[in-house]
Amino acid sequence: FGAGGMTECLIPSAKQLVIRLEEGRVRSATAPQKFCYTNAETPKWHDIWTRMQIRVVSNKMIRVTQVENEEKLRELEEFNMWNFVFSFFKEKLNDTYIPVDLYSEKTCLKVELPESNTNYSVVLLRWFDPKLCLVSFLGLLLFFSGDLLSRSQLFHYSAGISIGMLASLLILIYVMAKVMPKKSPIYFILVGGWSFSLYLIQLVFRNLQEICKSYWQYLLGYMLLVGFASFAVCYRYGPLENQRNINLLTWSLQVLGLLLMYLGIQIRPIALALIAIAVCTKNLEYPVQWLCATYRKVQKATAKPSPPRLLTEEEYRLQGEVETRRALEELRGYCSSPEFSAWTVVSRIQSPKRFADFVGGASHLTPNEVSVHEQEYSLGGLFVEDQLFEEDEDDSFEGEGRADFSVSRNHLGVE
Repeated sequence: FGAGGMTECLIPSAKQLVIRLEEGRVRSATAPQKFCYTNAETPKWHDIWTRMQIRVVSNKMIRVTQVENEEKLRELEEFNMWNFVFSFFKEKLNDTYIPVDLYSEKTCLKVELPESNTNYSVVLLRWFDPKLCLVSFLGLLLFFSGDLLSRSQLFHYSAGISIGMLASLLILIYVMAKVMPKKSPIYFILVGGWSFSLYLIQLVFRNLQEICKSYWQYLLGYMLLVGFASFAVCYRYGPLENQRNINLLTWSLQVLGLLLMYLGIQIRPIALALIAIAVCTKNLEYPVQWLCATYRKVQKATAKPSPPRLLTEEEYRLQGEVETRRALEELRGYCSSPEFSAWTVVSRIQSPKRFADFVGGASHLTPNEVSVHEQEYSLGGLFVEDQLFEEDEDDSFEGEGRADFSVSRNHLGVE
């Protein structure tokens, strides 16, 4: 149990007493005993990834029962049909780990020895567990990346293969339940099969290290066979395409991520605070968008109207062309609609043929009108117009100068 641990040997007595467990102190015994640990320390913030366990190690198979307090221990001594039945299903191990909650005031256990000449030791351990840190980080990753993972093909195949390898017995029982008739006594067997499958999964995880060492050939064959079958099923149905199914998978991954965060962090207030921060951060874009929209509306209502920007000559010309073209298309569309009274309009215009050509898509201007417009408003026409304006201005200036000169001469003559 460690170099710093103290070992104390317990001698069996006629009347069994409850042995008090202390952190780091090893209790050794050779007879059935009852043990209790009283937690007098309040968890601090630095215990965020701290784990506490009671470890029971023996040279032979033993049966360990965990209860909440000493009163429950006394109830175990009394005859109870349920306790008697469940005693046959309790697992016998020679190395048992009992988790202890940091917030539990008391944790008690009872050690039973089915075989004689059994030596066992009990110790309470407390240490920083990096696995809890990994679980918290995995939960954070699932929560923030759930929407991306639900659309990822790599996640689809990897998750399907993993579920297939871990829960192949559960999947087999589910398929059998679909095949079996509705009214069949096999359902009682299936219900028991679910429980048995969960028990086998738990047993495999507890003895995974021993299985990898002794039966690695069978484990490798199982992983290859079940992994290939799971990949074939995932390839047959393909990734999710329906948006509602993707949303359900996203929400499931996010809820699983929050659950892992809560389980990985041992200090409950800190776990709840981090979960609240994660949820607010994930959905922060919606309040921010609402605040920005409100701020823009308030600023627009209180701000003074800015003067409109004047168009440049090029912008004015382009806008005139675009708007003229759009108005002509609207006019053609209206003239082609059933609501337009063609006979009434034709009777009032001077050139019905030109109007009909315009409605059919011809230009609204004749070549003569285009030529006159170009002469008046083209670069040459504008240059001539500017010259005429300049000559008029020069003539006006000369006339004003002569008038001023005559006025001055009159004034001089008068003097």
